[in-house]
Amino acid sequence: MLRRYRGLVPYLFLVPGGLWLLAFFVVPMLVMASVSLQQGSLSTGYELTWNFGIYPEAIVHWAPQFVRSIVYSLIVTVLTLAIGYPMAYTIAFLGGRLKNVLLLLVILPFFTSFLIRTLSWKLILADNGIVLGTLKEAGLLAESFRLIATPIAVISGLTYNFLPFMVLPLYVALEKVDPRLVEAATDLYASRLQAFLRVTLPLSMPGVFAGSLLTFIPAVGDFINAAILGSRDTTMIGNVIQRLFLNTNDYPQAAALGFVLMAAILAMVIVYARVVGGEELTQG
Repeated sequence: MLRRYRGLVPYLFLVPGGLWLLAFFVVPMLVMASVSLQQGSLSTGYELTWNFGIYPEAIVHWAPQFVRSIVYSLIVTVLTLAIGYPMAYTIAFLGGRLKNVLLLLVILPFFTSFLIRTLSWKLILADNGIVLGTLKEAGLLAESFRLIATPIAVISGLTYNFLPFMVLPLYVALEKVDPRLVEAATDLYASRLQAFLRVTLPLSMPGVFAGSLLTFIPAVGDFINAAILGSRDTTMIGNVIQRLFLNTNDYPQAAALGFVLMAAILAMVIVYARVVGGEELTQG
């Protein structure tokens, strides 16, 4: 009897997580889908009218914010990869006894609030802050030069806040690379660069894939950095959704934008996984 049901044991471990996702993901998504198809106002109430036309209207009306969010997030993903890969490589191969200390330094920003970290960047990039103020006093920058309320400030804040999401998966992937494979490549007359491109980089692609997703997906929906470090010209789609929900109380359009954003992210992730061979990477 017990042998017959032994195969069901692994599935029982999925029950708590499945119930959690059902209660706090599936049900809220169904509610939001219903809200997106309603019409009315907060004062008169909302009625389900199956208004599917709100989706193309929302896409057309807020297209600039959608495009800006995707562009910013792609730039942030590339920057975090360019900055994080050397960091992860150094920790994995050259860290030695200091590996744990270096990893602690990577995750140390998580010990403070996301909001506080973003506000600190506002102080750093202020017109007369420690960076620009010093350069202006030295005559290296014009007094009118500024970074706050520009795309550079928003992208800088996003890059800083999401850098650990790139470094940690890269470190895990690089830590698994057997140094003997690199030594074998050099023994076969490959240069250090060739050994890296032919051995280390391909073997670290699962980390690149995971880190890219962990960085891009939350960055594209972020609204805090654009709200604190940006301006009206740097508004992202997350700011629009937040404003529609909390300020104008246009719940149907906000819910529709949320679904459009989720669908766009899902489509981009599927394409990205196809291009880089995500299924083979995760299986490996």
